[in-house]
Amino acid sequence: MATLLLKKSYRHKDLKEIPFKDLWSSYGIFTTMRVVGKPLKIILFKNHIDNLIKSLKIYKIYKKDLKKKILHIIKLNLNKNKKYDHLLRIASNKNTISISLRKRLKPKRNFNLHLINYKRIEPEYKNLMYKKILGILKKLDTTKNDIALYKDKKLLESGTSNLLFAKNNKIYTPVNGFYKGNTFNFIKKKIKIYKRNIYLDSLDQYDEIILLGSGKGIASVSGIKNNKWRRKSFKSYKILNNFYQKAVTKCPRYYSWSINLSILQI
Repeated sequence: MATLLLKKSYRHKDLKEIPFKDLWSSYGIFTTMRVVGKPLKIILFKNHIDNLIKSLKIYKIYKKDLKKKILHIIKLNLNKNKKYDHLLRIASNKNTISISLRKRLKPKRNFNLHLINYKRIEPEYKNLMYKKILGILKKLDTTKNDIALYKDKKLLESGTSNLLFAKNNKIYTPVNGFYKGNTFNFIKKKIKIYKRNIYLDSLDQYDEIILLGSGKGIASVSGIKNNKWRRKSFKSYKILNNFYQKAVTKCPRYYSWSINLSILQI
């Protein structure tokens, strides 16, 4: 796993810094955002913050001014003089807010999936029940590999990203059992995505498998370990990646957001 370049924790009630806790396996929510450039940008920043707060409310651990406190912690820990290509993680349970930063690892052209028979606990949310997944990913070179979770012979999501499947100029997503990430929701507004159960024994009919996420951006899968599926095309990947790269280019600088945090506090 990547080395954490920054790791801090704060108490909810007074934002006092305390010894770092990653909060994995506690009852809470996290989000991971891509930070890029100098001056820095946080890709899909508002979407990440809004989804984080929404999920914290659903988990009934949202407290007064928590959104303002999270925004303050982010601003406190970013350096406007630094050039970034990093992943910033914010996690919160009922008592603690934790922030960490790691270098973004760009996925290689030859990128493989490893099938794992597992469904996350409450997969519709980006909750902190990730110990099993992190334990598996720790053993892999994540520039070349990720895991593909499945249950009842149906594909759900990767360990860190959403999965899309392309054939005959159409793009498909699993019906349920996964978290709809911010990159996924962004792409869904740009192109029609059809819902379909994706069965392990039907994978060979798809020309492409595409990963969407904050860390990977848009990545094309070349093959699946212990499965005969192999990539046949880059066509849909190129279309989706073009949408994503334009979003990165057009993303406003972070400090133009932070000067007026009321934009995010609505």
